[in-house]
Amino acid sequence: MPDHLTEIIEELTLANRILGNEGVIDAFGHVSIRHPDDPGRYLLSRSRSPLIVEPDDILEYDLNSEPVAAPSAQQYSERVIHGEIYKMRDDVMAVCHHHAPAVMPYCIAGVPIAPVFHVGGAIGEHVPFWDQHDEFGDTNLLVVKPEEGHSLARALGKNSVVLMKRHGATVVGASLRELVSRCIYLCWNAEHQLRASLIGTPQPLYPGEITLAGAINTKTTAATRTWEYWSARLKAAGFWPPQRAAKASRRAPAKSARTAARSRTKAKKTAMRW
Repeated sequence: MPDHLTEIIEELTLANRILGNEGVIDAFGHVSIRHPDDPGRYLLSRSRSPLIVEPDDILEYDLNSEPVAAPSAQQYSERVIHGEIYKMRDDVMAVCHHHAPAVMPYCIAGVPIAPVFHVGGAIGEHVPFWDQHDEFGDTNLLVVKPEEGHSLARALGKNSVVLMKRHGATVVGASLRELVSRCIYLCWNAEHQLRASLIGTPQPLYPGEITLAGAINTKTTAATRTWEYWSARLKAAGFWPPQRAAKASRRAPAKSARTAARSRTKAKKTAMRW
């Protein structure tokens, strides 16, 4: 496996865990990245809680959301969300679907989220809604059919966030780090907007402010600074993912210990014969 692909997989693992640690994703939800060498494919974990995703969990899919290699593990049922968005948006390099508690009141009440503070500009001027029931009637609310994923992608349009009524949110980014920042800022913005509404009428950012403030999220310096911060919080919480090399090093001493135990047993038996 090329080194750069290994690095991408490790970063995707971190993105899963960071969003889990920051309360954006719980046991459900998922994060993907477009394949760095083939835009017609994307990388996504097997069906697993994001906070405990490891590099070996990452699978490769085509844009029809079919696995490139037959997996032995369970897959996310809503992976069509990712494939259909990548089909429709060449500019999207990463996708996250979540049910963050901060966002759910808006999805339930049908109240729009608007940027209300500076880094909230990362969510964009317009956050559309998508109601699965409008087109597909009664469902279990999971987006599992390609036509459902296509409908969601169509509702997202050229925006960065789409709210799914009674369900959650889907967020996109031009990079994985940009996506992680946008997901977290969306939750912060939702919390600030809700609290502000308790004491008055929230004043959204002006369109020009949204453009200028939102551009900060796309700068490498800002993305690096926030990534380092959230990575440090992840490490302090004890959820830093295991590395492949670390796994190998853990296995080696175990093997040596077994060998040593066998040697001691053999020596004891020899001694008993004497």
